[in-house]
Amino acid sequence: MTAAEALALLERKGSKKGVAGMARYGIVARKAYGVSVGDIRALGKRIGRDHDLAGRLWKTGVYEGRLLAVFVEDPKQVTSRQMDAWARDFENWADCDTACFHLFDKTPFAWKKIEQWSRRKDEFVKRAAFALLASVASHDRRTPDAPFLAAMELIERAADDERNFVKKGVNWALRAIGNRNRRLYDAALATATRLARSDSASARWIGKDALRDLVRPLVKSRVAKKA
Repeated sequence: MTAAEALALLERKGSKKGVAGMARYGIVARKAYGVSVGDIRALGKRIGRDHDLAGRLWKTGVYEGRLLAVFVEDPKQVTSRQMDAWARDFENWADCDTACFHLFDKTPFAWKKIEQWSRRKDEFVKRAAFALLASVASHDRRTPDAPFLAAMELIERAADDERNFVKKGVNWALRAIGNRNRRLYDAALATATRLARSDSASARWIGKDALRDLVRPLVKSRVAKKA
């Protein structure tokens, strides 16, 4: 399948109502068809892994084309340079999170990018650092605790960023780490408690929201079972 053929299929699935629905959730893109993620993923499964097609789809700049690129890309062929290039193109939280949650966290460059992107000024590149950290925390069962404990410093350093999508990404990462096991739960709880007492409004929001999640009986029970 060519990129043009894939886009034609996506466009037929789209609607103005779909575009309006995206906007209500803060998903704004220069060009979008209004296709559901479910339909995009279904097409991705139909196509299968295709590194060359993924690159061409991403370059179209069409929101749905870029999400489809994520679903057909082969994580084994993703390069560090490609990750940087795609991150610079992020237009909204949805293309950012989809790339991190469904692709970037499966590459050997994930931890390197978490560190690098956490220092970037661009809102969605910086969000990507923490969306990727949250994705790794949720999916990677082999990495020991040490990198996640070290990542608490990145979380605290970025917690005073008042931009909505950055602080929500930081919050997501903190909660995801706390869900891994008892040791990381205790570390996340301590970090959230410190942030909740911060002079920064953003840090206080992150800390208080993370605390509300971490002390829920469901979360505590889940963590206890992982001991």
